[in-house]
Amino acid sequence: MSKKHLYWLAGTICLIGLVIFFYKAMILKLPLVSEAQIQKWDIEVKINYKPVEGPVKVRLFVPHSNKRTSITDEQFVSPGYGLGVKLSEGNRQAVWSSRTVKGVQVLYYKCTVRPGIAGYAKETKTSSKIPVLEEFIFLDAQRLAAESIVAEARAKSADTESFVQEVVQRINRRMDGVQQGQVAILLGKDPDIMKRLGVVKQLLVLEKIPARIVNGIQLVGFERSARLVNWLEVYQENEWKSYHAVTGQLGVPDDYLPWWRGVGPLVDVAGGKLQSANIAISRNDEPALNNALWRDKATRPILYEFSLLGLPLDTQLVYRTLLTVPIGILLLVVLRNIVGIKTFGTFMPVLIAMAFRETQLLWGIVLFTLVVGIGLALRFYLEQLKLLLVPRLASVLITVIIIMALISLLSHKLGFYHGLSVALFPMVILTMTIERMSIVWEERGAKDALKQGFGSLFVAILAYLVMNIEMLRHLLFMFPELLFVLLSITLLLGRYSGYRLLELRRFRVLAKEAS
Repeated sequence: MSKKHLYWLAGTICLIGLVIFFYKAMILKLPLVSEAQIQKWDIEVKINYKPVEGPVKVRLFVPHSNKRTSITDEQFVSPGYGLGVKLSEGNRQAVWSSRTVKGVQVLYYKCTVRPGIAGYAKETKTSSKIPVLEEFIFLDAQRLAAESIVAEARAKSADTESFVQEVVQRINRRMDGVQQGQVAILLGKDPDIMKRLGVVKQLLVLEKIPARIVNGIQLVGFERSARLVNWLEVYQENEWKSYHAVTGQLGVPDDYLPWWRGVGPLVDVAGGKLQSANIAISRNDEPALNNALWRDKATRPILYEFSLLGLPLDTQLVYRTLLTVPIGILLLVVLRNIVGIKTFGTFMPVLIAMAFRETQLLWGIVLFTLVVGIGLALRFYLEQLKLLLVPRLASVLITVIIIMALISLLSHKLGFYHGLSVALFPMVILTMTIERMSIVWEERGAKDALKQGFGSLFVAILAYLVMNIEMLRHLLFMFPELLFVLLSITLLLGRYSGYRLLELRRFRVLAKEAS
């Protein structure tokens, strides 16, 4: 088969792996670093009210998910009450009801706010429809003042955005003379922000521009009693756009959370007297992986359905270790085929490296050397008995198990508990290592046998160090499609037929003659 076909195959496999990787990292927002943290906000609303005789209904506006934030983990603490959540005019409203309650009552609403998810946000269905303009009744003096302000703002603006900004600024800034008088007629004495936004909304209606008032909070670090923040939304270009309530600038800070829209109060009590309604905010950090898991469960993407994250926890732990093996295998291929280090067997060093994960590196080297050394000495003794191959291998395997058991018992008595983990070494691999090393010793001498033995140990140490890099372990578990990239590299290395690095010194004489 031609090299061109190999290159095409390797390139296709690599491309598939990279496409899936970038989709999960950029679109699904799976964390690239295991220690990555993401912010979330815990919100609590506490309602205190005093009932009067008769049935009681308590209505509370509750936030809903949007393009920037997602409302999760909602809880309504209301023992003894009936509870319903309804959608009205684009707002979510919780309604507690009870026929007989006595004394001061306390109700709670809790939720968690996380960064929004594309495709998961439950936006108001009416937001995509052209809203119906409200009709306002102006008195004669108010109508003249409103039309004058609108005319002046229109003359100093070029489009809807600049017109809205001009109207908002005129209502909020101090002006002299006639202009100040016109604004005062509309606002009255000591107007608050809601009154000013209401007037702005009325003025925009005169120009056939739909507008609405938004009530929300600012997501800060920690606040015992968060104050409500208001801004204006204007319908233009087939979507609602936000404007600052005072400056009229387009857009509001990203940490503003819209709670409800309209001029109604946050809490309304029918059959009782509201005493207080307090909003508390607490910011917390959580692992980005937890947030990604929640997001994937919410959106149910196809890649989550076939993700390792959907496996049982104990199985996930197995794959966190198993998926690092290809890294060690690729390292072995490079060290053998490119560098030229000789080892016993093909994958024995990687398996030994996996055993080092439990024994720790230093003790693993000591235990491995001790078992192989004693086993090699006994193998030479068995050679004198002239045994056949299979019985000889079986005898070596039994001997290796005896050695491992004795080392564990001795370590336990002496208080060296690392020696107990010698049982984690693959017994068959140790047996084959001893057998292979003894054969090389007999056929090629002690030098070659020791060279391959130390080569195997060196590769195992390097594989252990690489396979225990936490970032690589995390990436391979979260993005197992990267194995396609490792596979493509391995395929390309399979056609390498040049000099190995350790052979350059060996063939330097030929290089001089050729020059």
